[in-house]
Amino acid sequence: MNKMMRRYVPFMKAGIQTLITYRLNFLGFVIGGLIYCFVMFYLWRSVFESNGGGMFLGFSMTDMVIFLFLSNTTGQLIFSSVGEQIGEEIRDGSITMRLLKPVNTDLSYLFAELGEVLMKVIVLLIPMVLGLEIYRFCVTGTLVFNPVNFLWYLLSAALAYLISFRVNLCFGFIAFYVKNLWGIGILKNSVIGFLSGSLIPLAFMPEGLRVCLEYLPFASMNYTPVMLYMGKYAAWEILFRIGLQIVWALLLFGLSKLIWFGAIKKLCIQGG
Repeated sequence: MNKMMRRYVPFMKAGIQTLITYRLNFLGFVIGGLIYCFVMFYLWRSVFESNGGGMFLGFSMTDMVIFLFLSNTTGQLIFSSVGEQIGEEIRDGSITMRLLKPVNTDLSYLFAELGEVLMKVIVLLIPMVLGLEIYRFCVTGTLVFNPVNFLWYLLSAALAYLISFRVNLCFGFIAFYVKNLWGIGILKNSVIGFLSGSLIPLAFMPEGLRVCLEYLPFASMNYTPVMLYMGKYAAWEILFRIGLQIVWALLLFGLSKLIWFGAIKKLCIQGG
């Protein structure tokens, strides 16, 4: 274990340094997400006002605010650019240097992103949770924060990141075949954004579609952690959702390995 950590910790440090170096890019990403949340806030406020200002499909307006901002924060926390990175390295030929290193390719990408995730937890997640709980206290007049739900959220978010990483890793391996992922990447992000429930809560979907989407891995990437934080699941359902995330993480791990063994035989460097 110590030998592995010595080998991969430098990748984590590099991830932290990358986020610090390009902090304006990260700041722009965060501000863009906040602007989107405020736009959606006014949209959903109109929906709730037209509904009489009460509950709407099991959500209050306060719940909706928590969902919008925490969903956006969770999306940024679990965001993985490994697919685009693999595509770029194949395009310019630099992936050959990574393949020649005495390290596991998957873990080298993973630890580099874990450095970024750690920074996001500190500078993004913690302030957002504090802000949301202050907002909820001002609206309800009582402290609603549940530390147990927050711990479930952290566990679920960690599993969500692993699922997101493996999904994007599988996507990145497509570059071994198609060489350019730009157009496909736009489609992939749009589809995941909808299917994960980050744009519209899955609870608002028709019953049959909702049940189907909740069993797909995309719901485990965003919707499940947010619902756990908001306390929307019963005790038995919490264990079921966490178990479902573990199953998808293992299945996607196996799928990524399977695709890798086939993709590496198709390696064709365009640049370099």
